[in-house]
Order: sequence, then structure tokens, then C-alpha cells
Amino acid sequence: MLTPEEAVVETFDISKLSAAGFKVYDAKKIKENLPAPRTVIDLHIEKLTNSYLHLSNTEIMGIQLSEFDKWFDLAVAHKLPSFIVIHGVGEGVLRDELHNILKTKREVKHFINQYDTRFGYGATEIFFK
Repeated sequence: MLTPEEAVVETFDISKLSAAGFKVYDAKKIKENLPAPRTVIDLHIEKLTNSYLHLSNTEIMGIQLSEFDKWFDLAVAHKLPSFIVIHGVGEGVLRDELHNILKTKREVKHFINQYDTRFGYGATEIFFK
């Protein structure tokens, strides 16, 4: 076992990545390079892709959850106070899956799925800590 004094600190020369064509950003300026966040996202599959008719329910759910993850992470990175996820009513499978995921996210203060004049019962509002 190594003591802290014996530990080897490995460094990586990122200029090689830049020279190879990769974009290299200063971590302190990360927000400048992120896409703008959205306060409302619509997870209806027809809003996410034009070619969904051949997809299975599992594939559709995967696309929807991937899109949710992307916008959730951006909302957190931009420190939004809240945002709304439109999931539709249907059988509630997507809503239930989203709610299960939200219960595990430490950034979530609380979330609510109540009637809204714009979305009916088909949207969940998420509030961040």
C-alpha cells in the first residue's frame, strides 16, 4: 500500500487531443459550451423522431428516457429552479418510470403530477434543490 507521499500522480497532455481534432474546453467555462436548457420538454415519441413506427415499446421508452436524461442534466447544470416533462397520459408507463427515476435523483427537491391547464394530467413538474 502506498502512502500519500509515495503516490504517483499521472498527468495527461490534452494538447494531443486538441491536435487530433477534439474540442477541448476549460472546465471553469463549461456553461458557455453547454446547450441552453429548456423549461419544458415533450417526450411524445413523434416529437423526438420521425421514424418510430417500426420501434418496439422498449426502444421507444429508451429514446424517451435518453432525451429526459439529456434535458434533466442540462437543467441541473444551469441551476434551473424547476422544469416540466410532458409524458402524456396513456397507461402511465412512461410517467411511472420517470417518477421512479426522479425518486433516486439527489438534485430533486420534489416533483408533482397534478392537473395543469396546458397539459392536463400528462406532465410532471420537477423542482430542484
